Amino acid sequence: MRIPEKKECLEILAVMQMPGHIQAHSELVCRVALLLTDQLMAAGVSLNRPLVFASALLHDITKPRSFNTGENHSKTGGEYLTSLGFPEVGHIVRQHVILDRYAEGEPPAEAEIVNYADKRVLHDKVVSLDDRMEYIMHRYAKNEVHRQWLMAVWEHTTNLETRLFSYLSFAPDELEGRMG
Repeated sequence: MRIPEKKECLEILAVMQMPGHIQAHSELVCRVALLLTDQLMAAGVSLNRPLVFASALLHDITKPRSFNTGENHSKTGGEYLTSLGFPEVGHIVRQHVILDRYAEGEPPAEAEIVNYADKRVLHDKVVSLDDRMEYIMHRYAKNEVHRQWLMAVWEHTTNLETRLFSYLSFAPDELEGRMG
């Protein structure tokens, strides 16, 4: 498995001319993901920390161009990173909006952590899952089909939050305070 280290991640962001506000968002998503990863690992969950780091930092790699192209940035971001020789990172980036599957009853995996961390960061602030999902509904629910799809994502993400925090010694509403 080949995972880009921090320097290479920053080079990839620079090549893609990542705007500062999206990079700030990605850096905070990365911090949240690593906090969760470290706490989950301390609770005995086996995780690949470098994989979480790179995937979280690069999760929005094609988002800037998606504003012009209308492309699905999670899909094209995953494809882009795979084309650079990072298929495992690409696999997680592809799932940062919606997971391939929601693994009830299993320990959390790297893709779930990055997906959830992204759902807790609105622009450059850690917010509650409800606040973030309300923003997503307002911004992206263009019609009834989108609204229903987003409601299903919200339900899955709420269940994921419950599952993640069942392994942790703190509650979801304490996450922001632990970012110190």
